[in-house]
Parts: sequence; C-alpha cells; structure tokens
Amino acid sequence: MTHAAVITGVGITAPNGLGAEDYWAATREGRSGIGPVTRFTPDGYPSRLAGEVPGFVAEEHLPSRLIAQTDHMTRLALLAADWALADAGIEPEALPEFEAGVITASSSGGFEFGERELRNLWSKGGSHVSAYQSFAWFYAVNTGQISIRHGMRGPSGVVVSDQAGGLDALAQARRQIRKGSSVIVSGGVDASICSWGWVAQLAGGRLSTSDDPDRAYLPFDASAAGHVPGEGGAIVVLEDAEA
Repeated sequence: MTHAAVITGVGITAPNGLGAEDYWAATREGRSGIGPVTRFTPDGYPSRLAGEVPGFVAEEHLPSRLIAQTDHMTRLALLAADWALADAGIEPEALPEFEAGVITASSSGGFEFGERELRNLWSKGGSHVSAYQSFAWFYAVNTGQISIRHGMRGPSGVVVSDQAGGLDALAQARRQIRKGSSVIVSGGVDASICSWGWVAQLAGGRLSTSDDPDRAYLPFDASAAGHVPGEGGAIVVLEDAEA
C-alpha cells in the first residue's frame, strides 16, 4: 500500500515574519528581513548584516525550564512546532505512543549556547559550564526537544546537509509516512548569529560584505556578491492522507 503524505500544518519563525500569517503577508508584499546585526556587536567584521527574527521573546511562549536548557535556535524551532501542530489540529497526547515522529534539519547546531558556555569555561572554569552544554549545541537537539515536549516517540532523526537540509528532512519524513507512520513533524530551523557562528560562516568566504540591506543579497542577479546569514525556519506537519 502506498501512503500519500500531505502537509496539514505550518509553523514559521522567519526574519520577515513571526508566524505563518505574518510571513505570508511579507512574502506577498516583497518585504525583506535583512538588517544590521543586533544579537552581537559586528564592528570589525567584514559582514554586518543578517536576517534576525523580529519580536521573538522566548519567555512569552515557552516554560522557564526549557529556556534554561535551550539555544536560541531550539526555542525558535519549538515555537514553530507548537504552531504547526495547532495549525494541523493535532493533539499529540491523543495519538498512540509510537504513532508520531520528528525529523528536522540543522546545519550548525546551537552555536550561541555553546559560545556562552565556552566563555564560561575559559574565564571561570569548568564548574561554571552548564550541564545542558552536553546536548544544547548538538545538531539533533531540535528533534529531541520537539519529541520530548510533545511525547512523539515514533521514527525520528536529524539531517545535516547545509542549505538542502530542510528539503532533505521533508523527504525523510515522507519516507516514514510511506512506511506506515501517520504523523511526522519536520522542517529546518537554524540560528547561529553570534560571534562564534559569524567567524565560522565568514571562513567559507561566501558572505556578502555590503552594508545596504536592499543590495546585500541578490540571488540570480548579475550583481550578486554572496549571501546574508539568517536565522529561523519552518516546521510542518506531514500526515498520511488516509489518516
């Protein structure tokens, strides 16, 4: 039997829209999310523009216990997953225990959390490093935290394949639907706009050095001169059409 996969819910945390409705409005209006970096001081770096998610206050959406153990990236992913499940009308606790899984993509992991804890290690010593550093930086942490938050113990995983990660994750999710899972939460969220993450991205030599938000990122244009780092992403709910 071939199980057709359909997308029934969408959650978006993007530089040009916090939530699917805001993002769709920005897309229709051609509104950019690129602007000066604010998450750290970019003075002295050749690239100083980024796409930061506006108006996101994690404490307004997540319990304090999760704030302490998560990177900015994972907080964005958790909110997007909450919205996607709500959009799909799914209550995970009502599903059979192993019926739903989570497959996400990440290209960098929790850089900001890791940078902070490494600073604590260098300046204060090992006793000042958070125990959550053992997993908060890891590529698979978004999958793990979404799975734990919603009790999704079905087929799960993470894909690390740079820009293609989100699409690859959806392909993996579709594969699990075809194998018999009824619900897979999938997508990709990243956020490495911190000094450590910035240096890592600059090392690739592909970042735009323009300070003009309207001209810095021009894909498929004769004047293209690199890309602008961004944060956020999208989480969707895939379901078996029959289910």
